[in-house]
Amino acid sequence: MAAKGLVLYLLTGFSVAIFSVYFVENYSNGGGYTKPLISSPNLLEEKYGSSDKVWPELKFSWRVVLATVIGFLGSACGTVGGVGGGGIFVPMLTLLVGFDTKSAAAISKCMIMGASASSVWYNLRVQHPCREVPIIDYDLALLFQPMLMLGITFGVSLSVVFPYWLITVLIIILFLGTSSRSVFKAIGMWKNETIMKKAMEEQQSFANSCKDCLIDTEYEPLNPKEEKTTLQIIRSNLNIKRFSVLVLVWCGFLLLQIIKNETKACSTWYWALNLLQLPVALAVFVYECVKLYKESKKRRNIENSEQLCEATIEWTATNLVFCSLCGILGGTVGGLLGSGGGFILGPLLLEIGVIPQVASATATFVMMFSSSLSVVEFYLLKRFPIPYGLYLMCVSILAGFWGQCVIRKLVTILRRASIIVFILSGVIFASALTMGLIGIDRSIRMINNHEFMGFLDFCSSQ
Repeated sequence: MAAKGLVLYLLTGFSVAIFSVYFVENYSNGGGYTKPLISSPNLLEEKYGSSDKVWPELKFSWRVVLATVIGFLGSACGTVGGVGGGGIFVPMLTLLVGFDTKSAAAISKCMIMGASASSVWYNLRVQHPCREVPIIDYDLALLFQPMLMLGITFGVSLSVVFPYWLITVLIIILFLGTSSRSVFKAIGMWKNETIMKKAMEEQQSFANSCKDCLIDTEYEPLNPKEEKTTLQIIRSNLNIKRFSVLVLVWCGFLLLQIIKNETKACSTWYWALNLLQLPVALAVFVYECVKLYKESKKRRNIENSEQLCEATIEWTATNLVFCSLCGILGGTVGGLLGSGGGFILGPLLLEIGVIPQVASATATFVMMFSSSLSVVEFYLLKRFPIPYGLYLMCVSILAGFWGQCVIRKLVTILRRASIIVFILSGVIFASALTMGLIGIDRSIRMINNHEFMGFLDFCSSQ
């Protein structure tokens, strides 16, 4: 499976980059570099300079107007592609508006939450393009969401230890891999859609040429498609039972995070609360794994080729373990970058055979939970100004809704779902440019200033 090749590339690249820290650390020690006593609790906080709280006043200016335009376009494209757009928002808020990076990361989560929520509301009103099932795949959401949230917690912890230059290398490896693979996927889909369109045009021309041979009789279709009202579509797309399970997992993680923030770092209670997240995530994940495995095995025994969910893979033990690793990897990357796990989840859903419309709807649905968890936590910690957060969230809400509306209409008219995949790869590549180039610039300045380049101590960096 091509997805396994992508994950193997990421794991190999990440491993080489992490092990290279020891060589760089030895070089820095020999060159007179000094180790800092205190590090930022998130690498994004030192990504663009000082981590002191800087909250510009919300007033009309060219910076606010340009940030609104960039935020609107980034939210619209990010939600359509299912990757959020955090890699665009954080540099925009720091370099253009002037926020400190800690506050920029928090406001970025507000924007992702607003865009994801509006996209979910839009998708609930849209029918599945091929089947009589919800356009949001709840099986995949329950499979990936617990591991994604567990990985985010793990990634935030690693961000305390990892040196700054390493996170820049990881960004480049990740974004180059996922964006290039998404481009190739989109090109392949575009070619297949072109072949299908030509075949349909040939059939239509053949039917038109035979009209004179047919008796002038009106024929009713054998299985006319039932037209549903908007309320009926929403009811068919909303699975209350599965949605409630996801809400319970969300509440469990939020409660543990709030309690953990009130405890001393590296204390017994601190580690106990971290470990308590494992049974919360594993309980839901194992339940979904058992369900998918049993149903898949039953269908294989009776030779039923109908899919359990949108993914075209067979739900064997190996594939389930692979999906769990991908969920943890996506969450870890999101925790390290402070931008959510959409950069892994979106391309991964496409790789395992999910059609673009469902991949986008499912990824934004999952991101709505992960981003809202961060927003609530940031609000309780007073990490962002309320006026700016509400303003940019409203911009993202409008962008998410209209972005979905315009792109879905375009896909329907052109009959090319590959447009969604092209947008996904474009957002990832734009994030690679903004975060990668700025990260390289910051790393060069660290080298010139003879700053410490090795791993940092976890407990003393809290």
